[in-house]
Amino acid sequence: MILPGLHKMASPPLKILLVEDDELFRLGLRVRLEREPELEIVAEAEDGETAIEMVRSHSLDIVVLDVGLPGLGGVEACRQIKQLSPHLPVLVLTSHTQKTLINRIIEVEAQGYCLKGAPAHTLILAIQSVAAGASWWDSTATTEIRAAFENNTNGLSASDLDKSPAVLTRREQEILALIADGKTNQEIARMLYIAPGTVRVHVHAILQKLDVRDRTQAAVIAIQRNLINQTTII
Repeated sequence: MILPGLHKMASPPLKILLVEDDELFRLGLRVRLEREPELEIVAEAEDGETAIEMVRSHSLDIVVLDVGLPGLGGVEACRQIKQLSPHLPVLVLTSHTQKTLINRIIEVEAQGYCLKGAPAHTLILAIQSVAAGASWWDSTATTEIRAAFENNTNGLSASDLDKSPAVLTRREQEILALIADGKTNQEIARMLYIAPGTVRVHVHAILQKLDVRDRTQAAVIAIQRNLINQTTII
């Protein structure tokens, strides 16, 4: 029996600005995303200028931004959105995978990059990850950046590589340290005072960035590469 007043409070849905110039594609995205109770499209735009106005006039949790916009363009729109609202996460959505484009997306401080052809569940997880404070980089983008680093082929500067997907955020480092200490997602959630679902999206981002299959491999690589400060492990 659940006593009155003790019902579990549901988290409010993520408020999304969807920016896409292809009207049919945007409609399909909106219909698919709004099937998820934790997602809500609160505003839409078909160009960068309108997107910036929507950021000014709406309370948002994340911007899903097509990079191939007419006029201002997606990259410049992202730059201006981040100047206007530095803490508003931006997930770039595109069909292109060129190194130069990936480099530009990193430069304008987008938190993620997802291909338009990705399965719906991948896009949903990307949105949840970026909104939760993690970063999300499509495996193609990660491979391109890793190849540029390993082969020392330019297209990305040293400063860009420092900001590449292989670099873990502070929160990801905290979680990776606790994974290395053998903590479960539930234990990590309690210790960091965050939801288990948030831990899951961070763990997914960590595995993707390190290009490993499971938590054990992540912990080994973290120690080998000195990706975590051992003093942070509780």
